[in-house]
Amino acid sequence: MATVTRENIGLLNDKITIKVAGADYLPSFEKALKNYSKQANIPGFRKGMVPTGMIKKMHGQSVFADEVIRTVEKELGTYMQNEKLEIFAQPLPLATDNAPKLDMNNPTEYVFDFEVGLKPAFNVADLSKEKMTRYKVTATDDMINEEVNRLQVRHGKLVDRDAVSEDDNVLNVTFTETDANGNEVEGGIKKDNSFLVKYFAEPVRSTLTGKKKDDVFNIQLNKAFDEKEREWVLSDLGLDKHDEAAAAKFFNVTITKVGLVEKAELNEETFKAIYPKKEIKTEAEFRNEIKAEIESYWDKQTKNHLQHEIYHVLVDHTKIEFPESFLKRWMQTGGEQPKTQEEVEQEYPTFVNQLKWTLITDQLVQQNNVEVKNEDIEDFAKQQLFGYMGMNMQDEEQPWIAEYITRMMKDRKFVEDAYHRIQTEKVFDLVETKVNAAEKPVTVEEFSKEAEKHQHHQH
Repeated sequence: MATVTRENIGLLNDKITIKVAGADYLPSFEKALKNYSKQANIPGFRKGMVPTGMIKKMHGQSVFADEVIRTVEKELGTYMQNEKLEIFAQPLPLATDNAPKLDMNNPTEYVFDFEVGLKPAFNVADLSKEKMTRYKVTATDDMINEEVNRLQVRHGKLVDRDAVSEDDNVLNVTFTETDANGNEVEGGIKKDNSFLVKYFAEPVRSTLTGKKKDDVFNIQLNKAFDEKEREWVLSDLGLDKHDEAAAAKFFNVTITKVGLVEKAELNEETFKAIYPKKEIKTEAEFRNEIKAEIESYWDKQTKNHLQHEIYHVLVDHTKIEFPESFLKRWMQTGGEQPKTQEEVEQEYPTFVNQLKWTLITDQLVQQNNVEVKNEDIEDFAKQQLFGYMGMNMQDEEQPWIAEYITRMMKDRKFVEDAYHRIQTEKVFDLVETKVNAAEKPVTVEEFSKEAEKHQHHQH
């Protein structure tokens, strides 16, 4: 009979020794040889008629080794199941000087040693003891006005104008690269563009009033545009936005058209164009819809921020011990590519943090019966599709959508990714209810500053 013994060799690190005798593996060795002789194709013999002795001569040693190792692995698996061992990764064979020499002509007792890293018992940090803040951004009149204005412009009509008269005029222009004296550079950059007068920096803007089609003026990029606009103008001209020499280039700007967007009126027709699925009749209802949208966006941001904080509290305040030496050995030899000791030392802190988070999540999932159902994954596929296509949920009756979802449900990688993402989301929704977070009204600027501070702190 095979015997299995176990001894502790380090923190959460045990050695499992398995002894197998001839009686444990010889019957399966004989059986494997017989099967082999039935399958073997050897010239001069009919299939299935090859003598077992011949098979033993040709392939016996490798079949023997396979069967001994298979017997050992089976014993190891049964032992771990019976003992309910919770381990990391897989058992690692322990390299010893007296490693068994497997010899089919001398079937004897063989001893194999394995080491396992045991999962620790631990308690997840108590979130109710932590002080946290749930930020609340309220849309101000200014934010709503700005969005109303943006939508009116976006849904407005472009009409021609004779000359530049205001900051909101649209200019179609051609950029032509010149030297500092305004002479065209041979083989220089030439590019059409279109933007609002107000994109120019103040000194240039004030000189544009009254300019008409075909008028030309010369600019130096770093003086004509403030930083934000300058970056995208440089990119559009095919230049590196961080290159100071590029920003110092000169260009002639030829006006090819002056226009003005006549803003869409705030009437039912416009409301319908912007929100086709909603019944919006009045400007007050329209503004309320915009307010709700802005606040919904910021609610998502503040929720992400709180969850980010919860993650760090759980990881930093949950005490978990790890079988460090085992895990490092496993990282070195157990992955697809062997790693050097230096690589392991460098990667270990990140690896163990991820491992910690996995253990915490697993415990929360088990303790709270967090379930991911098929419908959740189907719903996730639908949400993702609608996100890509910019569609609304009202379009979901179309048959091709159901076909897409059926196809995605057969994609194993998609299902696994979706499963993990949904599970993580459910775990966060759950732990968020356990947090004593004080609500704090903030402006967008205050919240952005807070979020940035938090990110710097994390890095």
